[in-house]
Amino acid sequence: MALELRQQLKLTQKLVMTLQLRQAIKLLQLNHLELSNALQAELEQNPALEEDFSIQEEISNPQSLSAVEEAPGSVPETDFTEPVQAADTIPETNWEDYANNFDDNFSFSHETPAADAPSQFDFISKKPGLSAYLHWQLVHSDLDSEEWDIALFIVGNLNRYGFLEIDLPEIMEETGCDQDAAEYVLELIQDLDPPGVGARNVSESLFLQLERKGMGKTLAAEIVLHHLDLLQANNLAAIAKALGRKKPEIVKAIDFIVTELTPYPGLPYAEESTNYIVPDIYVKKIDGEYVVQLNDDEIPHLKLSSQCQELLQSGNSIPRDSRAYLKEKLKDAEWFLKSLHQRQRTIIKTMESILHFQHDFFEYGPTRLKPLILRDVADDIGMHESTISRVTSNKYVHTPQGIYELKYFFSTSIPREGEDPLAAESIREQIRKLIKDEDPRKPMSDEALSQKLAEINIQIARRTVAKYREQMKILPVKHRRKS
Repeated sequence: MALELRQQLKLTQKLVMTLQLRQAIKLLQLNHLELSNALQAELEQNPALEEDFSIQEEISNPQSLSAVEEAPGSVPETDFTEPVQAADTIPETNWEDYANNFDDNFSFSHETPAADAPSQFDFISKKPGLSAYLHWQLVHSDLDSEEWDIALFIVGNLNRYGFLEIDLPEIMEETGCDQDAAEYVLELIQDLDPPGVGARNVSESLFLQLERKGMGKTLAAEIVLHHLDLLQANNLAAIAKALGRKKPEIVKAIDFIVTELTPYPGLPYAEESTNYIVPDIYVKKIDGEYVVQLNDDEIPHLKLSSQCQELLQSGNSIPRDSRAYLKEKLKDAEWFLKSLHQRQRTIIKTMESILHFQHDFFEYGPTRLKPLILRDVADDIGMHESTISRVTSNKYVHTPQGIYELKYFFSTSIPREGEDPLAAESIREQIRKLIKDEDPRKPMSDEALSQKLAEINIQIARRTVAKYREQMKILPVKHRRKS
C-alpha cells in the first residue's frame, strides 16, 4: 500500500459562534440580579465604558432601556458632586477591641462600647445553626472527656430536622463507650433547647416536648406515642375507641398537639438562606391599558467613554499600541451596548406577545390561562424558539395578579368539547379552588373532583386529578378531613 499526499476541495456547513454572539446570548439569559453584576464587571474590565449619571428616565416610560449609547463626539454633563470618602461614613474599626479574647479572664466589666460600634457578631461569615447552638449549651454542662466525645458524635449525627439518624449500638461502637454512658449523654442532649431535639422519630420528638411541659402522662402523650398513625389519617373515631375516651376530649388533645408542638424541632435552626425574587419586568394597568416596563432598579446606565473618544481624535499624540488598544476596547464596548439594547428590546417584545395571548389572565386571574407554547410567541415576534426559551428562563414578571415566572404562561392544552381548550395550569387552579371551598368535614375525593370538573366541561380522569393535586402539594382526602 502506497502513501501519498492529495489536495481535495470539500464544501461543508458549520455553525461558528463568534465571541460577540456568545456575549449576546449570555446577556439574553441573565436575570435582573445577574445582569446588574455583569454590567458592574464589564465596567471594571473595559475602560471604554462608563456610567452615565446624567440620564433621568421617566418612570412611566414603558420602553425604558438600561443603557444608552452616546453618539461619538458628544460631551457629557459635568458632575459636580463631591466624591464620598469612606472615612466620612464609617469610622475605622479598632480590631483589638473586638478580638476573640473569650478566655478564663473574660469579664463584662469593660467599658461599654459606643451604641454604633460594630459587634463581634458582625464579622461572622457563617450563620450559626443547630449544631453550633447545641455546642454552646453543652459548654455549660459538666462533662468529662469521654462524655464530650459522645456528645459531639451525637450532635454530628443530627439531621436538619433535629432527629438522631443512628441508634445506641452505633454510638457505642463508634465511641467505645458502654450503654449507660450513651443513654446518659443522649438524655442530656434531649434536655437541651429546642425541645424535642435528639429524638429518633416524630413520635418521640412530640413526647419529649410534652414531657418538657409536664404533660408526659396526659391524653396527648398517649396519642403521640401509640396512635400517631391514626392522628395522621385524622381518624378520630378510631382514636377515641382505642383509648376509651369521648370524642370532644380527643379533639381537645389533638388541637393542643397541632397548635403547641412542632414535629421538626431543628428546622428553625436550619442553615438555609432565603432566595428573594426580584422581577425583571413589570406589567401595570394604566388608564385601562396594560403597559410593559423593564425593571431598571440598581442597573447602571452605560455609555461610551468620552475621554477614550477624545484620545482617539487627538491625532498622533498617543503611541500606536495605545491607539490600537483603545480602538479594540471601544469596538468591544459598542458591541456590548448593542447586545444590551437587543436584550432589553427582546424581553419587551416577548412580554408584549405574552400579554397579547394571555390578556384574560391579567384581567381575571389564573383560571383564565390559555394554552401557549414557545412557537406561538416566536412566530408572533419573528424570532426563534430557542431565543424565547432563553428570554423566559429564570426571569420573573410583576403583574396585577402577583409575581410569576415567564415560563408560567406556557402550558399544555387540554381540549374541551364545543369550547376553547384550557391550559393545564388553569385546571390546577380550578382544582385548588374546589378543594379550598369544600366542606372540611366531608372533603372531596379525586373521583368527586373529577366529576365536579366534568360539570364545567373539563373532562379529565381521576388519576390526572391526583397527579395535579400532588403537583400542588395538596394532601389526599383522608388527610384533609377535619371533625
